[in-house]
Amino acid sequence: MEADVKQKAEILVQALPYIHQYNGKILVIKYGGNAMINETLKKAVMSDLVLLYKTGVKIVLVHGGGPEINEALKKMGIETKFVGGLRQTDRATVEVVQMVLAGKVNKDLVNLIENEGGKAMGLSGIDGHMLECRPVSAELGYVGAIERVDVEPVLSVLEAGYIPVISTVGCDKEGNVYNINADTVAAAIAGSLKAEALISMTDIRGILRDKNDENSLIPVVQVSEAPQLIREGIISGGMIPKIECSVEAIRRGVSKVFIIDGRMPHAILIEILSDQGIGTMFC
Repeated sequence: MEADVKQKAEILVQALPYIHQYNGKILVIKYGGNAMINETLKKAVMSDLVLLYKTGVKIVLVHGGGPEINEALKKMGIETKFVGGLRQTDRATVEVVQMVLAGKVNKDLVNLIENEGGKAMGLSGIDGHMLECRPVSAELGYVGAIERVDVEPVLSVLEAGYIPVISTVGCDKEGNVYNINADTVAAAIAGSLKAEALISMTDIRGILRDKNDENSLIPVVQVSEAPQLIREGIISGGMIPKIECSVEAIRRGVSKVFIIDGRMPHAILIEILSDQGIGTMFC
């Protein structure tokens, strides 16, 4: 019993300087992967966010919702097609995307945060034309590339004492709605806010020197090292766009980017408030 109490005390003491470091600073969380599907993990993430919020960290949560979109499209009999890993999005599909992301998924997350004792407010990239887009390509349809970011709605919600929960749909000047990659949105918003850190939740430990060996984690990567890691194949496939977004966030003024394993309960707290980070940090 005494050893257990001592261990808990040591954890709290270790966390204290990090609480001071992040107090009053903006932390952007890109929420996705298994942590968004598994109910136990989802609850752990929300409790982590509320704890950080109550210690004075300004939390901004950016989310996608691919599985929920797939399920809704299937129920409506709309076929899902992917081109280069991106969802081919016609007008019927983007209407479902908007309904699911800006509606059900967004409000469910707001509700979860409130139930954990936090205060949250749902936003989308359409609100205040926060995310203005153009089409990525004619082939992909209503898939957006971000042309302009206006974070005034986010700052207003933070100033009012709420956690902004942002769904990844945007619009163009004509009012057309676009589906946008969540990593891209998180990096763009974090950069525009000059956030202290961006945390990207994934389903892997981080950047592995050997993808078949989870003990080969690379704990720290300098932005200048990323191109070489891609050339060597250490960063490959679906991780390349995530890393490109991380590099872009750093170049836009984010102090550091963490890629962490969202399958681990309380991964955010372990990464942010302890000496032994569990993922890969870009700086």
